[in-house]
Amino acid sequence: MPPVITHTHLDWLGDQRFSGGAPNAPVAFIDGDGAAAPSPVVTLLNAAASCAATDVVIILQKKRVTLRKLTVDVAAHRREEVPRRVLAMTLVWNLAGEGLDETKARHAIELSVEKYCSVMSSLAPDIKITNEVHVG
Repeated sequence: MPPVITHTHLDWLGDQRFSGGAPNAPVAFIDGDGAAAPSPVVTLLNAAASCAATDVVIILQKKRVTLRKLTVDVAAHRREEVPRRVLAMTLVWNLAGEGLDETKARHAIELSVEKYCSVMSSLAPDIKITNEVHVG
């Protein structure tokens, strides 16, 4: 089976601002300064969190959980020197729903982060990822 290829296109808008997205799809804005749009690192963190959260929604649906709320706050620890890459991430999950308990939530999050989320799997393997889970 040939590898799956994903395409994106990035346009420079001036200063450190860009727009980008897949062909014939919505675009996202990114600002290197983080003033007019999320910065590249915030965009990376949002991509990781939203990828994992998407999996969590699907997994919990299969467990017959009806979600009412799902939020993820991400705190990243970065190097002080250039490149200021991400060294560790803590994801704080807040979930509520019918049929949801902490065991189901933790299981869904672990499956997503450790097995299914393609963005998390694409990060450097030495990045420490911690999850904090709150149900209710």
